[in-house]
Formats: sequence, structure tokens, C-alpha cells
Amino acid sequence: MPSPESPRGPLRHASRAIWLSLGFLFVALGFIGALLPLMPTTIFLILAAGCFARSSPRFEAWLLDHPRFGPTLRAWREDGAIGPRAKAMACSGIALGYALFWWAARPSLLIDLLVAVVMAGCAAFILSRPAPKERP
Repeated sequence: MPSPESPRGPLRHASRAIWLSLGFLFVALGFIGALLPLMPTTIFLILAAGCFARSSPRFEAWLLDHPRFGPTLRAWREDGAIGPRAKAMACSGIALGYALFWWAARPSLLIDLLVAVVMAGCAAFILSRPAPKERP
């Protein structure tokens, strides 16, 4: 009987099923995000690709070869790169999200500053990523 640590152990199969299920969940959220204006897309597809890398090379390849989302995912995986249009859209979404938060919640100064610092940190990270390299 195989041990739980062996490649054929029951924990290995359960782990693969969990990663696969998470991959499909993240793909669904990513496609929903492609249709809804304020829900992100790319981060869910990056997470899905990571889950598929641990569970299904076939689905990972499908996602990385997708005509619409594949180039963005490959650029992130290979270089940690984000394109200029995606940076602009992400930062615009962050600014709009902050404005809606401020308008709807009317937070105290402390909460307002905390949310602003966190969102500015996220925008700074996005802006610090390199642009994708031109591929032959």
C-alpha cells in the first residue's frame, strides 16, 4: 500500500482534485470579471494558471494558449510584466473603487487613510511592474 507521501497516495489525489477545483473556480471568476466592469479578470486567471500547473498540464496549456488571455498570463509568468493598458485600467479601477468607498462609507479619517495607503500601495506595485517584452 502506498504511503500518503508517495506520488500515488490518497493525499496526492485529493490535493490534485482541490487544485483542479480551485483552478476552475478562478477561471469562472475571471470570465465573470471579463464581463463585469468593476470585477478583476487577470488576477483570477493568474491564480487559475497556478492551480492548473499543480493539477492539470492540459488545462494549464489551454489557459496559457487562450487567444485573449494567454499573452497576458505568459507575460506575467515569464517576466512579472503588466502591459500599459492593463496598468491604466487597474489604476483607474483602484481610483474609482476608492472614490466609491469614500462617497458611500464616509469613513473616519483613520479608516480613510488606511484604505488610501493600502490602495496606493497596490497601485504602486502595479506601476512598478515591467512592460511585457516583445516576443518574436
